[in-house]
Amino acid sequence: MEQFGIAEILGLAASVSLLAGWRLYLAVLATGLAMRFGALPLPEHLQSLQVLANPWVMGLAGFGAVIEFFADKVAWLDSAWDAIHGFVRPLGGALLTLAVIDANDPATQAIAFLLGGAGALVAHGGKAGARAMVNASPEPFSNVVVSTAEDVATAGLLALAYSYPVIAGAIALALLALAAWLLFVARRFLRRVFGRRPVATPPPSPPP
Repeated sequence: MEQFGIAEILGLAASVSLLAGWRLYLAVLATGLAMRFGALPLPEHLQSLQVLANPWVMGLAGFGAVIEFFADKVAWLDSAWDAIHGFVRPLGGALLTLAVIDANDPATQAIAFLLGGAGALVAHGGKAGARAMVNASPEPFSNVVVSTAEDVATAGLLALAYSYPVIAGAIALALLALAAWLLFVARRFLRRVFGRRPVATPPPSPPP
């Protein structure tokens, strides 16, 4: 693999930030497996990502990915899972983005850490908000469809990110914008659905 330029590095950073907000464990596991079996040779300046190929890291990521795969397809259990990971995914996105950026520039790494965490947080928020809207639907199948679509999109974008990072980064930025919009829409929807309160009927006036 050739040395990545600045555009490729930014594209890769944007992609892993988004994926951490959707499927952190799957992103870590898939990257680790690809490096472990030589399908993903890393440029010299991305060797810090090699830690993802550690058997203990892959084992933990695999365990989390299996639980998430099933939990994410059950109505309201997926929202509870998202709530638990409201801190984990942004932190994971920040650390993954940090591993992509040149370690010789502390200022750039600090910016990358903050932006990576923010990107993962927006992606996580959009995902969680969209799931809450889906859960408001009475039929039980939409969760499986949406979750499976996220699984496929995550695997596809991850593969694209390491092969064509600029294209993947552009897609990731578009998806992050979509996630921000979904977060706004979900907030309004949930306030409208769950914010309703029955209007108390005033007692009748006593007869004169």
